[in-house]
Amino acid sequence: MRPNEVMDVKNEQIRTLHLTWIAFFVSFFAWFNMAPLSASMVESEGWLTSGHLEALAIVNLALTIPARVVIGALLDKYGPRLVFSWLLIIMSVPVFMFAFGTSWMQLLIARLFISCIGASFVVGIRMVSEWFPPKKVGFAEGFYAGFGNFGSAAGAMILPWVALQFFGGDDGWRYAIAFTGLVSLVYGFIYMFTVRDTPEGKTFHRAKNVSAMEVSSYKDLVQLIIWTIPLNGALAVLAWRLMDMGFLSASAWYGIIAVLVVATVYQIVQILRVNLPILRRGVPEDDRYNFNNVAALNTTYFANFGAELAIISMLPIFFLTTFDLTPTTAGLVASSFAFVNLFARPVGGWLSDRMGNRRVTMLIYMIGISIGLFAMAGINSGWPLILAILVTLLTSLFIQGAEGATFAIIPFVKKRLTGQVSGMAGAYGNVGSVIYLTIYTFVTPTQFFMILGAGALFSFVYCYFFLEEPEGSFADDYQVSSVDLKQQEIDLQEPKPIQGQKI
Repeated sequence: MRPNEVMDVKNEQIRTLHLTWIAFFVSFFAWFNMAPLSASMVESEGWLTSGHLEALAIVNLALTIPARVVIGALLDKYGPRLVFSWLLIIMSVPVFMFAFGTSWMQLLIARLFISCIGASFVVGIRMVSEWFPPKKVGFAEGFYAGFGNFGSAAGAMILPWVALQFFGGDDGWRYAIAFTGLVSLVYGFIYMFTVRDTPEGKTFHRAKNVSAMEVSSYKDLVQLIIWTIPLNGALAVLAWRLMDMGFLSASAWYGIIAVLVVATVYQIVQILRVNLPILRRGVPEDDRYNFNNVAALNTTYFANFGAELAIISMLPIFFLTTFDLTPTTAGLVASSFAFVNLFARPVGGWLSDRMGNRRVTMLIYMIGISIGLFAMAGINSGWPLILAILVTLLTSLFIQGAEGATFAIIPFVKKRLTGQVSGMAGAYGNVGSVIYLTIYTFVTPTQFFMILGAGALFSFVYCYFFLEEPEGSFADDYQVSSVDLKQQEIDLQEPKPIQGQKI
């Protein structure tokens, strides 16, 4: 797709893209509504401390990891229109709870549930892949992700002004946060009645199982189990950080570990329950896929999105102390790292469409990330500030372009499992941020950038050996297997859900 086509809103395909990135934008607008108002919260509520806010920031990521996996499965079963709509509507409730919470426990629980809205990203990946053919899907996915992700930056710019100009007083922050919940609630209903899952005449191929991802071989079954375990491991790390900060007792942490062990065992049982009968019957040749591709994309999103969130968290203080800048100047320099998301992700997807080989595009980006991060490890006070900023921005272009390239490949792994594949890869992005931010507390900035660079280099090597170039990735339509066609016949015999109205 040519970039200028994106303005043709009379085209239902383009209109759906815009409505979907706005839904993603709204979800991130609500998800990251606390940080820009944190100073007002501390000033208004005398009992709140910076430690409380740091704990809330940790909790704000907690359930995103399992939620991305669960939501990915649900959207493959029920379609992105309903899942995205209800996610926005339901998540408005904990936003309102947080806005008007008056105790630490109320704020903590509300923030924990708000973290589920971070799963919104994976829903749009499936929606966009339904509306755009293989040869155009890269740019469309990148555009969706780049503009939608800007919701967090928009919140940082808008919410303090909303709190001050429209409400004021000690409770201004409460009404500003409640405003994000209202936007989420209203847009959830707007999205439900203005989009549909597929273009006219196209069938939405649903996953047969939502309790576990299907695989094609016993080898892939073992891999799926292995790659499932770290998702709960990251939650254990988050709980440990809360215990280390004094917000969890040791007994509570052990209790959480026990719950996570039970959850992991349950997930493994579900994986076996779903897949063993499938593997015993045998998977038709045209319905097979290679789980190595899922694993490779897990590593890329761990290395790029995980690095992005980690760097954004530490970059202001890094520039502040390295170059003796003012807090405002350091904040502006650091914000530029996230700002390039607006065009870096679309460019990553566009290059994946245009270069004729999505695997090679991914490899170029991952080696670029590694080189950029190793260069950032060398930044010190002896560098000219402009050179340090330039290296940082170039690294950001590679990191966020790689995110676009990742999701330009995901729809081709296995079409009817796009939600589950994107859910797992997306979850690994959050796992990356948790692991990297935890490591940051033990190392110097130079060592931190070296570790991030090593992570990207590992992903490059993994993708070089295991990531395959998707079949039909530049065709006019996606490949359909015999299993998909059989399920389509079953779906046609069932009452069709209301698909929403055109606008």
